[in-house]
This record gives sequence, C-alpha cells and structure tokens, in this order.
Amino acid sequence: MDQRPEIELRLTSDPMYLCGARELVGCIARRIGFDDIECSKIALAVDEAMSNIIRHGYDRAFDKPIWLGLSPLKPTSDSIGGIVITIEDEAKQVDPCNMKGRDLDDIKPGGLGVHIINEVMDEVRYEKRAPRGMRLVMIKNAMRPSESPRLSEKAPACKVTLNDRSPSRR
Repeated sequence: MDQRPEIELRLTSDPMYLCGARELVGCIARRIGFDDIECSKIALAVDEAMSNIIRHGYDRAFDKPIWLGLSPLKPTSDSIGGIVITIEDEAKQVDPCNMKGRDLDDIKPGGLGVHIINEVMDEVRYEKRAPRGMRLVMIKNAMRPSESPRLSEKAPACKVTLNDRSPSRR
C-alpha cells in the first residue's frame, strides 16, 4: 500500500502523547468494525511501536517527529476489511531483518514490544526511509459485520474521559 493514509497525525516523540495516539487508533478501529478486545490490542501494538521509536530510535529524545497514518481496508463482496497503520520516524535506521524481540525464555520486564506487535497484527513490515528513519506498516484484518458500524447508528460512540482535578465549581 503506497498511497497516503486517510488519517495522518504528526506528533513529537514525547511519551505524554502516546495516550492520545492510542485513543485515536482504538476509536478508529472500533468504527471500522473491530470489537473492544481487538481495538485494545491494536492500540497496544501502536503504543509499543511508538514507545520503541522513542526509547531505541530517538534515545529518549522528546522533541523528534513521529507520523502516524491510518487507513481502513475496504471490504469487497467476498473479502474482509481491516486497518492499515503506518508509523514513520527520522530515527536511527535499523536493518529490518534485525527487528526481533528478546528471547521469550529470558524472563524479565520489558523488551516484548516486537513480540506483541507480531502477535496482534496480521502483517508487519519494517522499511528504511530515504534519506533517514524507519517506516513500520502494520495490517490487521477483521471480518466485517453485515452492517458496517460506520453506517449504523447502533455503533457506540467513541468515549473520551478527561480527568479533571481542578476544584469543583458550585
């Protein structure tokens, strides 16, 4: 898929923005037709990928660019729909063949992002960008319900909860 995503978001590599990216991805996935569990898994895969960019690609620099792209896969009469997620950066380039998680027998915290991404998504591609940076393309397929949530008024609204800690106003 070489066309531009239908939704593009540019953010800086500050971890505080990861929650917004997760919520956006989860809400779009829900509207495409994924159930709540699959939406959470997809959002987790995006969070892991972006965390890895910040931690490993940018060496924890909080002011570097990350681009998140989302596009639905269109269903056909006999095929499934889904979502294509593209994450791009200008971080250190890595040989895509070396994108592996740590050994799962090595029990310790962290280092499972690549495993999670590969487990959740149906297709995962790492590519070098010219002249610098990396591109991650993740594809997740889903069986479409007979009526698309995008066209139905039955589809649940995307919930955004704000944690307001200001003194209550009376």
